[in-house]
Amino acid sequence: MNLLVVAGNIGSDAELRMTKAGKPVCGFSVAMDSGWGDNKKTNWVKCSIWGDRAEKLAPYLLKGGKVTVSGELSTSEWTNKDGELKTDLQLNVREVTLQGSAGEHKPAQASVAAPQGGLDDMDIPFAQHDRNMYI
Repeated sequence: MNLLVVAGNIGSDAELRMTKAGKPVCGFSVAMDSGWGDNKKTNWVKCSIWGDRAEKLAPYLLKGGKVTVSGELSTSEWTNKDGELKTDLQLNVREVTLQGSAGEHKPAQASVAAPQGGLDDMDIPFAQHDRNMYI
């Protein structure tokens, strides 16, 4: 089984796009820190969420927000302009948990309209209905 769990900060506001077939996909990156002090290193994981969840989550995935994501890990290699071979970590996200206070994840103005009357907690797959359940 291929499963990676990453907790970190979102690098930039999520980007919601549509495939040619009209399927929504939300892309964002998460900083994964290791070590401390002078030995601290940051690796970036490119994350993708597909379908209805992509549309519902995109406005909440904002730069600097703390998240925990889990899903299937893959890599892709590419060559930069200096001819160096680089590797990207990519995560096909299955689960998302927003960390921190509710004020840190206020929805952004999104290009995708929210349902009439706004979002209900039941519309958001990661909503925690009983915060004490996760402590």
